[in-house]
Amino acid sequence: MRWSCKWFVLLAITILFASNAKATEVVDTDIVVVGGGLSGLSAGLTAVEKGAKVVIFEKLPGIGGAGNYPEGSLGVGTRLQKRLGYTKTVDEVFAKGVEFHHWRVNASVLHTLIANSGRTIDWIEDQGITFRGIKTMYPPEKSLGTWHLYTGGAAAVVKKLYKHFVAKGGTLYTETTVKNLLTDNSGKVTGVVAQSVDGKTYVVNAKGGVILATGGFESNKKMLKQYVTDINAEGMLERVMYRGPLIDGRTGDGINMAVQVGAKLDGMGTLAGNSPYLDNEPPIYQFNGADHLKQMRCALSQPFLWINKSGQRFYNESAGSAFTDVYNAMTANGGLMYNIFDEHMKNRLVSEGPYTPFNAIVVVGQKMTALNEGLEIGIKEGYAFKADTLEELAAKIKVDPEALKATVKKINSYADQKKDPDFGRKPEHLFKFSSTGPYYALKGIRAFFLTLGGVKVNENMQAINTDGAVIPGLYVTGQDIGGLYDSSYDLLLEGSASGFALTSGKLAAEHIVKTKLSK
Repeated sequence: MRWSCKWFVLLAITILFASNAKATEVVDTDIVVVGGGLSGLSAGLTAVEKGAKVVIFEKLPGIGGAGNYPEGSLGVGTRLQKRLGYTKTVDEVFAKGVEFHHWRVNASVLHTLIANSGRTIDWIEDQGITFRGIKTMYPPEKSLGTWHLYTGGAAAVVKKLYKHFVAKGGTLYTETTVKNLLTDNSGKVTGVVAQSVDGKTYVVNAKGGVILATGGFESNKKMLKQYVTDINAEGMLERVMYRGPLIDGRTGDGINMAVQVGAKLDGMGTLAGNSPYLDNEPPIYQFNGADHLKQMRCALSQPFLWINKSGQRFYNESAGSAFTDVYNAMTANGGLMYNIFDEHMKNRLVSEGPYTPFNAIVVVGQKMTALNEGLEIGIKEGYAFKADTLEELAAKIKVDPEALKATVKKINSYADQKKDPDFGRKPEHLFKFSSTGPYYALKGIRAFFLTLGGVKVNENMQAINTDGAVIPGLYVTGQDIGGLYDSSYDLLLEGSASGFALTSGKLAAEHIVKTKLSK
């Protein structure tokens, strides 16, 4: 495979030179970074800070991509944690991570990323980024305190990293797609071939190496169907929506180029599930759109009464903010849920706010004053339902009315005794339904926001081939890395995806500078 790829690239370059020499430019540099998101910018800035010559290629018109959306990132042992009194150690956080994944992960790489996450966050702070604090979706006794929320979100980080990268001499091309990796006779990756939107071709020779940072394959439907079982699992009642940006360049480019030079894949079937979301596309609008949509999404995950298609409970509603757990539970129940509530429950959300937060988007104590508007719109669009009786509501959502009434009767008894013997919902979240309507139902289906599979790497972020050896000159970062998660995203390590992206970019750049460019 390695030789066929090499000769294909050489043939392509020959044809390009012969057919349109004026449109081809040869560039010599130290490091090429493929992708201008969080991991790519982190790698690029780290390298130029150390004196390396760096070129970044980004195929979209703007920088950052999906890296503009995270609210915060994982860090352990940061200056901010020390100032605020957090004491969790790298070993403690790592132990929770491998326990969650049952050790079915690349444990040495996971430990390396956690161990270096603190200095990455400190480095981000040194770039001029401030923090809104350290937040959590978990109770204090369970939280690891890793989620550092940025003032202005990760979009502020993208802007700072880019600004400093350019100021220190880095070069970034937008609307320019890397087509192929270049290799020499030994199989070492020596550069890339890229093409701009206007047809200009760049043949780039990289003295130190190539860093892949293309973000995974979230928007490649063919790859999703090929690798991810959850997408088309038997028995699923609803599709899985992608909660990503409307313009998304994450189509598996880096992973596929790595495979062409012999890289081994790891964990390709794993998604970062994010559920529940209203049955309304694009789901990204429920994340960053109009207030009524954000508040409706928050209402969907409130601890009222969650039922499956059979009209039965299937989850601890108090844990509705643990969106990856919700995704997994919904997958085990056909990928569909309804949250049932009455008028009193709805009015409490409007006047006092939610019982549980929707990320840091709609928080406890924030009055949901746009909820009534959202319900009116949702009823018209078919993902919200209102009825005067439970029987009528059951008919509208196509659930057995007797099953729904029995479930409501059971939860009412649990509310009376302030104890949920089935799933352990918190006593303060056990609400008794009114004997009279109106009643409401919100339809929720599954969504995901990241693919978690990719190329196997070592502790230096070097790509590993199918024989278990390093592919010289090739580094992989961010969501192009595979093997960091077993069957599910680990939400307990809050902010890990963006945190690992930033840290892996730094580590890859540091290794190249130290081993390839300092001699």
